Amino acid sequence: MLKLSAIRIVFVLCTALASTIVTAQTITTPRIPSPAAEVQQTIGISTVSVKYSRPSVKGREVWGKLVPYGWNVQQFGAGNSAPWRAGANENTVLTLSHDATIEGHKVPAGSYGLFFVINENNTGEVILSKDYRSWGSFFYDPKQDEMRANIQLRDIANTELLTYDFINTTKNSAELTLNWEKKQFPVKIEFDVDNIVIENAAAELKGPIGFNWQGFSSAANYALQNKTNYEQGMKWIDQAIAQNSNFTTLSIKSGLLIASGKTAEGDKVMNDAVAAATENELNLYGYQLLNQNQQDKAIQMFILNTQRHPTSANVWDSLGEGYALKGDKKNAIASFKKSLSMNPAPNVKANSEKYLKQLGAL
Repeated sequence: MLKLSAIRIVFVLCTALASTIVTAQTITTPRIPSPAAEVQQTIGISTVSVKYSRPSVKGREVWGKLVPYGWNVQQFGAGNSAPWRAGANENTVLTLSHDATIEGHKVPAGSYGLFFVINENNTGEVILSKDYRSWGSFFYDPKQDEMRANIQLRDIANTELLTYDFINTTKNSAELTLNWEKKQFPVKIEFDVDNIVIENAAAELKGPIGFNWQGFSSAANYALQNKTNYEQGMKWIDQAIAQNSNFTTLSIKSGLLIASGKTAEGDKVMNDAVAAATENELNLYGYQLLNQNQQDKAIQMFILNTQRHPTSANVWDSLGEGYALKGDKKNAIASFKKSLSMNPAPNVKANSEKYLKQLGAL
């Protein structure tokens, strides 16, 4: 009985020890070398991110040695001929929030393993693999490729620590670059920004944003300002007007009508917008017309504003600017003096006095 009990005790202790070993956790420590990093770029409302590890040159010969040229058979894992993992340690992972075009190839939204090939003549390839969870290139499988494209490498100043960056950003695109040693691997990434925004707006307007006129108005205004989806923009602005017919909503509708070739109808709606405009809205519209070099029409709006708000120093100051830009010195001086006679706010006073000095009237 004693021997059996001893055996049981030993068994229990061993089991407890094994359990402790299995469940034990270690602290988080820095990854040295090749620290982990992440870079992200917003293009339109879409994002591109790259998670990677950053090896250093450390005086080593990188291209053709540390990173062999061309495709290379791996001595571990699947044993396939594989590209470079484009970093160190785990796969370098590129994530797209929306469908994109990468080096001319359509790529669905999602996460991908990012790989590169470098050749001796400074050409190369970029590869996106649907398998982004594997370690490095050891288990690379060409059947998992989402896209593959040729690229032209660039020579750059020495970069000690491998670095991803985004350059040459535009409204619709950016270049993702891998920079290491004296080489740069550029990859152009593009999004159909306008259609993405319009589709996203349609989805957002089904939620809380759709319960106010500003949501529909902002969506319609995006279509107008970016010269896209006028038909959808018109539907949205009509929904906004149904909730609140005001200068903002009516002027957007006017713009959409004119942009769609319905100038007469658009002008009529703009007249309705002017009739509904507040002092500040009419003033801003006047300056908008000045910026469009429509000085006579701008002056008409400023005059209308002085008729509606004759005791506002600011509207007389604005009328003075309109006359000054047109070269009507006499009426400009009269308008600025009218503004100063009303004890204007400091900024309005300073503006009127500045113009009067320029006109030689002060």
